[in-house]
Amino acid sequence: MAELVAAGPVLVQFFDFAQLNSVRALPYVREWHRRYAPLGLTVLGIHSPRFRFTAARNALEFGLERLELPYAVAQDSSYAIWHDYGVKGWPSLFLWGGPGTLRYFHFGEGEYRTTEEAIQEELRERDATVELPAPMEPLRESDAPGALVAPPSEEVFPGGSPQEPWRAGEAAELEVVYAAGGAFAALDGAGELGVAIDGEQGATLDIAGPGLYELTSHPRHEEHRLALSPSPALEIYAVSFAAELP
Repeated sequence: MAELVAAGPVLVQFFDFAQLNSVRALPYVREWHRRYAPLGLTVLGIHSPRFRFTAARNALEFGLERLELPYAVAQDSSYAIWHDYGVKGWPSLFLWGGPGTLRYFHFGEGEYRTTEEAIQEELRERDATVELPAPMEPLRESDAPGALVAPPSEEVFPGGSPQEPWRAGEAAELEVVYAAGGAFAALDGAGELGVAIDGEQGATLDIAGPGLYELTSHPRHEEHRLALSPSPALEIYAVSFAAELP
């Protein structure tokens, strides 16, 4: 870490490639890399698995290729780095400045403008004459500073825990009632996933490999009944829900 900090500020993000909050934050981190890497920022991803299947090397390689992350990612399947940092959940951000000083940290989604302003402050300390862009506009209305969002339904682990999947067996269909701005599934395996909303059959998703897949989205916080019909090779580890404006 000291060698990285010596070359400029370092933004460290802990994430899981199939965990909803992690994936929702990634477009911001990707854009900060694009904007500020030429000015001296180093972005480093730390993949600490939330689910059993995301700890596997081959699953991680597929997940990272699907996400198209342009910066280095370290595999932390033993949680050694996670524990060293005292991380509280996914995602978590730490901004290091010189000389090896922790300048800023944030647990969870949100605070995107504050994070970018902290990055810019570190870059200005390195070079007072540097020209910096205006902070990013929110990618979602719910990301705007001060936005009041409706709490989404709690994440569902149909297998009983983040470490145990649900598979089609005696019950060929998984039903979940939720209230949110959208629904997503953390999946392992490959095959097809049928999605029905309120009894109406929707899209059939082609699942090429492990990752987080969007099932449905809504313009505002809404209540719905979701039914999932996976092919036998698919495993459902979690169904999670996105916050949205009321």
